[in-house]
Amino acid sequence: MKGISAGMLLATAVMVTTGSQAAEKVAVPGGSFKMGCSVGDDLCDKDEGVEGGTEVLVPAFHIDKYEVSVAEYEACIAAGKCQRPKDHQRNKYCNVGAQGRDDHPANCVDWQQALDYCQWQGGRLPYEAEWEKAARAGSETRYPWGQAVSCKNAILDDGTTMGSVPNEPDGCGEDRTWPRGSRQANALGLYDMHGNAGEWMMNWYARDGIARYASGNLKGPENGRQRLVRGGSWDENVANLRSSFRNVKPPVSGRSIYGSIGFRCAYDSQ
Repeated sequence: MKGISAGMLLATAVMVTTGSQAAEKVAVPGGSFKMGCSVGDDLCDKDEGVEGGTEVLVPAFHIDKYEVSVAEYEACIAAGKCQRPKDHQRNKYCNVGAQGRDDHPANCVDWQQALDYCQWQGGRLPYEAEWEKAARAGSETRYPWGQAVSCKNAILDDGTTMGSVPNEPDGCGEDRTWPRGSRQANALGLYDMHGNAGEWMMNWYARDGIARYASGNLKGPENGRQRLVRGGSWDENVANLRSSFRNVKPPVSGRSIYGSIGFRCAYDSQ
């Protein structure tokens, strides 16, 4: 099956509600797409593959419409299925425990904490190729809306937009995440695939990951040192929000604070 256009993706996307908290999910149709370095993108790292992308076949799956919220994650904690992550009392950038941030993305979570939540929902974290297919939503440019990004499109540090925090462009001038869905959805109806919080992937990182996926192995290596984080975040610059950018982090934060990292869940289609 050849690559699917944005129009075809939009036409075949459907909404379903399942899971412990009835989170909204979007169906992503199966098919091939061009993964990795976008056409005309001179910012690509070598691990993003050849310019113009590499054809990767991704079976149909479902993915959360929004990043997992503080309120949703706290429900998992209350159910005894999730650990409390580093919270607002520990660091001001962490959203759990912060007044007025129930609808912000749950951040400061380690990889296993994110996976535990998704398994409670009957899902898992997205495979990297799944995530990029959903994030591109049929596009082949750096970002799903074109070749440039600003705070009009996503929550990031665009270097120019200021807000309530003096001389601080992080988070479009607010120096934090924003409520989920503060910017327009992509052609599949997915919010915050770029910016707000970066998102944990199921995969371990491998430099040749895209080649592995192209050969049919979407799971990638069985072990490694770092997990993938995709989508860029509120305190990252325009280059990190590109659809093909492959960020990595150790799965356990240790003494670090993962204030830039949240997650959403994916689900195998039945």
